[in-house]
Amino acid sequence: MVDRFARRFLPSFSVLRSFASAARHQSFTLAAEELNLTQSAVSRHIRDMESALGFSLFRRVGRRVVLTPAGKNLADALEDDLSRITQTLHRAIAAGMSGATLNVASLPTFASRWLIPRLPGFEKAHPGIGINLTARINPFDLAHERFDVAIHFGRDNWPDAQLTKFCDEEMIAVASPQFIETNGVEGPAGLLEAPLLHLQSRPGAWGDWMHEAGLGEVPALPGKQFDQFTMVIAGAAAGLGAGLVPAYLIEEELRSGVLAQVGDTALKTQNSYFIVRPLGVDNPSADAFVTWILAQV
Repeated sequence: MVDRFARRFLPSFSVLRSFASAARHQSFTLAAEELNLTQSAVSRHIRDMESALGFSLFRRVGRRVVLTPAGKNLADALEDDLSRITQTLHRAIAAGMSGATLNVASLPTFASRWLIPRLPGFEKAHPGIGINLTARINPFDLAHERFDVAIHFGRDNWPDAQLTKFCDEEMIAVASPQFIETNGVEGPAGLLEAPLLHLQSRPGAWGDWMHEAGLGEVPALPGKQFDQFTMVIAGAAAGLGAGLVPAYLIEEELRSGVLAQVGDTALKTQNSYFIVRPLGVDNPSADAFVTWILAQV
């Protein structure tokens, strides 16, 4: 008897997700965007659910939809239930570890210069977890875009997310050995008259570094302008000038001798790197990835 009732009256999981999303957004259109469905599909799901239950879930107010009292009671209870189901599925997938995949959003330069060279170590330690990498620069809705982890640079200002700081940014001055020899650069003071490479988004960085190096306030420093750190690094390696870059971006160049640090001054900026995760999501695979990143610094 119970089974016949369930088959007849219980909506499918996809219908429940449509209802929960529409209830949360008070909009069929936004629910469709979140679930990657058409608005008509969401509307059909709601009609099917209302037909199965025998009462209205929404009422229209102008161009908006508003939950009925019965719809609100159901939505409040269902939100917790769906969250538990989702977490259970995450745990089951992670426990199996067969084909488990993490979707990771990262700053492109951080990914190419720091994360990707280290990923073989993660794959060796966790052979059952795959990584999909997507380049992102600005904060976004992790749940809406279905990312498990994101790498954020800046302040602790990503809304509706769990942030874990994993390293500060320290800028160091570097140049090619040939450039250092040709220009007679023996320390920070030697850069006052040398060609410098600037990042367009940080026009005052060289002045801050010079002050940190004990050279006092210096006037505006001329030099070539670039809009990416990768360009500054390439320019410094090519001998175009001295570059001021985050130390973590040039580990390989320093190790191989392509670039050499000028002086020992490290300018600590006001920004840091954070690991970002959706709130309230239990994901053991993401836990393993975060633990691994923290162990790298």
